[in-house]
Order: sequence, then structure tokens, then C-alpha cells
Amino acid sequence: MALVQQFEWVFHIILIILAIMLVLCLIRAVIGPRIADRLVSVNMMGTMIMCIIVILGVIMDEGYLADIALIYAMISFLAVVVLTKVYTGVYLEQKAKKEKKKEDK
Repeated sequence: MALVQQFEWVFHIILIILAIMLVLCLIRAVIGPRIADRLVSVNMMGTMIMCIIVILGVIMDEGYLADIALIYAMISFLAVVVLTKVYTGVYLEQKAKKEKKKEDK
């Protein structure tokens, strides 16, 4: 534990860097321009939040935060899978409408 206390400032710098990267990923998720960009940025945000939770667990010497990070990983994975499934369905529906319009002409 003494080693963690000696390098606590390194953990704080890493947390600041992760927070900046989290804001940049949020901007990418909002402005897009494609759905794939948004999905990747949401997935990256989930991964960075898990890293932040684990680093906070090390700094505060709280072991239960690792369990919370694992649960968050599972929820984040399921959310990305569901979003991908929804966006794939929307894409296929739009593609079918475009093909139907071409056939009608």
C-alpha cells in the first residue's frame, strides 16, 4: 500500500487525462457523423469509466469498486450490443425503402 501512496499523484494525473478523453468521446458521440462513430465512442466511454472506477478503487483502497467495474463492463457490453442491433435494423429498413423506390420508378 505504501507504493500506491507514493504514486498517488500519478493516479490523479491519469484520472484527469481520462476525464479529458471522456469529454472528447462525448463530443464525438454527439456530432457523429456516422452511426459507427457514435457506437465506438459510446463503447470507449464505457471502457474509460471502468478504468476510472478501478483507479478510484486503488486510490481509496476499496475493493468493492472492482466488482462495480465488472458489473458496469457487463452492462456496457449489453448496451453496445443492443444499440448495434437497433441501428442495424434501422439501416436495413432504410435500405429496403430505397430499393423499393428504385423498383417503383
